[in-house]
Amino acid sequence: MKNKKEKSVWGWVFDFASIHKKLYILSVVISALGVICNMIPYFIIADIIQNLIEGSRDLGMFIKKCLLIGLFFIAGVVFHNISTGFSHKATFHVLGNIRKRACDKLARLPLGTVLSQSSGSLKNILMERIDSIEVTLAHVIPEFTANILAPVLIFIYLLTIDYRMAFVSLITLPVGFICFMGMMIGYDKNYKNTVDKTKKLNDTAVEYINGIEVVKVFGKSDSSYAKFTDAARESAKSFIEWMNKTNFFFTFSMVIMPSTMLTVLPIGGIFFHNRTLSDVDFILVIILSLGLISPILTCMSYTDSLAKLKTVIGEVTQILNSKELERPEKSKSTPADSSIKLSDVTFGYSEKEVLHKINMDIKAGTVNALVGPSGSGKSTIAKLIASLWDISGGSISIGGVDIKDLSLEDYNNYIAYVSQENFLFDGTVRENIAMGKKDATDEEIEAVAKQSGCHDFIMGLDNGYNTIVGSSGGHLSGGERQRIAIARAMLKNAPIVILDEATAYTDPE
Repeated sequence: MKNKKEKSVWGWVFDFASIHKKLYILSVVISALGVICNMIPYFIIADIIQNLIEGSRDLGMFIKKCLLIGLFFIAGVVFHNISTGFSHKATFHVLGNIRKRACDKLARLPLGTVLSQSSGSLKNILMERIDSIEVTLAHVIPEFTANILAPVLIFIYLLTIDYRMAFVSLITLPVGFICFMGMMIGYDKNYKNTVDKTKKLNDTAVEYINGIEVVKVFGKSDSSYAKFTDAARESAKSFIEWMNKTNFFFTFSMVIMPSTMLTVLPIGGIFFHNRTLSDVDFILVIILSLGLISPILTCMSYTDSLAKLKTVIGEVTQILNSKELERPEKSKSTPADSSIKLSDVTFGYSEKEVLHKINMDIKAGTVNALVGPSGSGKSTIAKLIASLWDISGGSISIGGVDIKDLSLEDYNNYIAYVSQENFLFDGTVRENIAMGKKDATDEEIEAVAKQSGCHDFIMGLDNGYNTIVGSSGGHLSGGERQRIAIARAMLKNAPIVILDEATAYTDPE
């Protein structure tokens, strides 16, 4: 973990992209070819002007060179499209890889680590935020490299014509760059402000949508909606205020930098007047200097994209660097039976300890109940046994083996857990029950449905077992969701079944 935390943003990017680095390299090479094709017409135009000044009147030669200019421009477009095709193909794989690694990591984290972040923030990171770096990865990597190459080639050629004019053509660059640096004043602070305000907006939107029933029942629609609109205004305001601060610097930067003629024409005119610069070379410098700054401006336009990349990768790596449940990849031993033993178990949420040296022996094949007032720690003990959290002290063992010596995959095979707040995926009833056993047959699914008392109401649904339950099982009642969850746990047929008030929403009978 320590090494991962020390990685730079680009270190993480290269790590994510390593599987598809050949596609990125190919994209950069082809993009560079495209830039070269786009630059060659400048040299051909300069050659045409030189021939005209020297008195050439060969119309056929000029037509051929004009056609050649067109062919190189077309080739540049073709190479650009091929390059972005390769980079996009690699990027979509990379984004998928980032999401998969983040989701796999969440499954290995303690429940408290996941719950410490709002669902809106996690959803925003895994979906919108990761998706937002597609442009950066697909375009910046090939095009940044290629656009740096173009002005370098032009500048080298200008040096061969007249080294003085080569440097004269760059005078507007540092002046414009100083203005550009004005845009960067307070950049980190302003960018962080927009990110924070956008996160708050996402969290408020998710909270408003999820709590719409409570909002309507208690007549709080005005205040709740006001909270959402306030967050939206704050988010928009953070961007508008930042843009207002940078407009002056941006305008002058974009006007000054590409205005190479401001220096090339007067200074070149002086050199030409003093006969230290020929007319042909003067015209060549004018034409070539027009294509010198534009690629640099393109590279500078990627500043926001690179900042966004840094922020998003930082958010993703914060998840990837989070401390996992202490479990080995492969189990060190095999439990002798399904007995459970808690020895001096202590546990706390954050810094507050809620369980103090709990000792408990649960024999295999027995039914045991934890009884106590609300808040006494019953659900916490159930979650600890289900390995949703790591204990602070003591030990929990299954069949004589400490659960920290069992891999998560092996341990999950021993446990079937039904909580008081059950979650169903937005699929069919059959698919949700079948999650208890991958290769379950229809007969097995219907058998456990009958045993858990949900077969009758399932058959009463529009499409029976093929009925879509909706997001989080929203198309079903709380009792119906719980019975399906119990059926799912029964189908798993695990040696240990943990029921955390699993019948809270079901009918007494």
